[in-house]
Amino acid sequence: MTDVVIRTLDESSAHLFRTMPDPLALSDKHRSTHYRPDWQRIALRDGRTVARAAWWGRPEDPEPLVINWFDVAEGEEEAGAELLRTAPWKTPELELDLPTGWRDDPLRRDAVAVRESAARRAGYTPLVQRFLYRWTPDRGLPERPGRLLFTAEPDDDVFLDLLRRINVGTLDAHARRAIEQGGVDQAAREDLEILRWFPSPRDWWQVARTPEGDAVGIHIPARNPGGPCVAFIGVVPEHRGHGYAYDLLVECTHFLVEQGAEFIAAATDQGNVPMAAHFTKAGYPVVRERVNYWTDHEVAAG
Repeated sequence: MTDVVIRTLDESSAHLFRTMPDPLALSDKHRSTHYRPDWQRIALRDGRTVARAAWWGRPEDPEPLVINWFDVAEGEEEAGAELLRTAPWKTPELELDLPTGWRDDPLRRDAVAVRESAARRAGYTPLVQRFLYRWTPDRGLPERPGRLLFTAEPDDDVFLDLLRRINVGTLDAHARRAIEQGGVDQAAREDLEILRWFPSPRDWWQVARTPEGDAVGIHIPARNPGGPCVAFIGVVPEHRGHGYAYDLLVECTHFLVEQGAEFIAAATDQGNVPMAAHFTKAGYPVVRERVNYWTDHEVAAG
């Protein structure tokens, strides 16, 4: 067996990324995703592409945010791991997007196992499994419950304080990881950093309050490079148990539609049963699933 050759692509070679079988239908998932060619890499053996990975972020970002396309041919797990290990970027998160029902399909189950094995060899371990949603107008706009008042809030410190409170007892795996590492303050600051990353206007961020003025939570309608999305929904602990997250989701949906959204993407952890139920009630069908992998080690060899 000849040695594997790792290649970073450019405008003239970007077409080589599409020269592998696609058992997980990632081409369909990413048909409208814009990738910088120089953030795409392939592994070749005997001239055949045996692994590929695409790093994603805003085109103007100095480094990518996440790896969100990773394919590995059967028996080429080490080539896939090498592809990740030798990347010039320190990217702690890898997303593997999967068709719904993949666990019931032996071919897709095997494909997932190969990719997970390669990711583990590169230092990535599973963090959480998620549901991916996509609302479209044919689903109908859910009626606003009318229990809360929503206002813009220009002060980041107000959001930071609410994020700290929301992260107490959170079911979100990313926040729980950050809390384990540095407490609720670190988790809140990481959340705020991600929310600032979105290219949509800052004045879209809203605080939800009771008619008496008590802060209940926040919702962040946003646009990422792929289009409109629900960036964040959160309720403070003292107001949980009343279904307010549904109110926030409905308001977020209405807000984005008023901004011209023709679809809205969203996601939640599969273990967050209450939020998953709210998405279903609001007319958001599950369109795919996702496994998020994380590494706290430096995987980039530079």
